[in-house]
Amino acid sequence: MSDREVIEMQKSIDKGIFLAQQRLVERAKLMGTTLVVCRNGKVLDLRPDEL
Repeated sequence: MSDREVIEMQKSIDKGIFLAQQRLVERAKLMGTTLVVCRNGKVLDLRPDEL
């Protein structure tokens, strides 16, 4: 696999992760639930509007 192909694959993976995060936030808003995230080594339970 060439360097260019690796870069393109990484961009595609990054876009997919971003899209999944957006969908999780939207789903949490609709369902009125919170999301559990890790920030600076601490586990936090946050509302979608706090992200």
